[in-house]
Amino acid sequence: MKARIVEVSCLALSLACLSMPLTAAAGEITGAGATFPYPVYSKWAEAYKAQRDLSLNYQSIGSGGGIKQIEAKTVDFGASDMPLKADKLKEDGLVQWPMIMGGVVPVVNVQGITAGEIKLTGAVLADIYLGTIKKWNDKAIAALNKGVKLPAQDIAVVHRSDGSGTTFLFTNYLMKVSKTWADKVGNNTSVEWPVGIGGKGNEGVANFTAQTPGSIGYVEYAYALQNKLAYTMLASHDGAYLSPSSSTFQSAAAHADWKNAPGFYLVLTDQAGKESWPITGASFILMHTSQEKPDRALEALNFFAWCYTNGSKMADELNYVPMPQAVIDIVEKTWSEQIKSADGKTIYTK
Repeated sequence: MKARIVEVSCLALSLACLSMPLTAAAGEITGAGATFPYPVYSKWAEAYKAQRDLSLNYQSIGSGGGIKQIEAKTVDFGASDMPLKADKLKEDGLVQWPMIMGGVVPVVNVQGITAGEIKLTGAVLADIYLGTIKKWNDKAIAALNKGVKLPAQDIAVVHRSDGSGTTFLFTNYLMKVSKTWADKVGNNTSVEWPVGIGGKGNEGVANFTAQTPGSIGYVEYAYALQNKLAYTMLASHDGAYLSPSSSTFQSAAAHADWKNAPGFYLVLTDQAGKESWPITGASFILMHTSQEKPDRALEALNFFAWCYTNGSKMADELNYVPMPQAVIDIVEKTWSEQIKSADGKTIYTK
């Protein structure tokens, strides 16, 4: 297991209040959105600033907030773990592309239980979040974990309170593995949770889970490692019980067909393959196709191009999956073709 986790307080990024729009300083690009990729964006920004003397001011506020801020043009780019469909992108004058891939993992705080000791299926996980399974020694959990000492303790469900791409991925998976979940709750960045308490951001869910005995939550894998949370094993689409890791995320990502995904719309949950982590997803960047400040747009695109070229090792150290070169080539072509200045001139050329 890789344990090099970037501190979320990294000085390369500043965590700003959701209610306050960003004001760009000289030598700075601004973004807002998903907390899922925050650790790797922070690491990239730190390395980029050291080389290019350009800062990234990124609000880790959740995908829903990132979409709202890019639509309002208060940031240079938005970030979301929920991809927008092609018709929505066209309607709002946006272009999106996948920047990085990673995994969402269930995490628990149960006395005596260590990382990877408890097994869950998607159906059991859905029943926990539906409130149908209420105690850790419930027979459905016990049947999957023979020989594990499970306490007769109430399960404290923790979920996101904000509009979240991590929630989109998590509920998308539950919808695929549980008809009851699909019928009663569904899939979105924010849902009507049947039970539980909400935390803001991956950080909030990680903190609530760490502080609440008997709890279960869901976070991006880097947050589980950083907060030393016990993740569960999870049954793959093909029935193998897996622990989260770069290799299981990569297995799921290998099934991604980005070339045939209109607007790069692709959701990677419940992918085929015994070794495919079932809650894998991409994190996306959103920018306007027509740029009123083309110089700033070019600075942002140069940063993302640098991350693609130079950031793979840093991403891998944090257990993210870098985008394949074939996809990067398509993305950079999309930048050249779709992101223009207000007078229609191409901004980015490789």
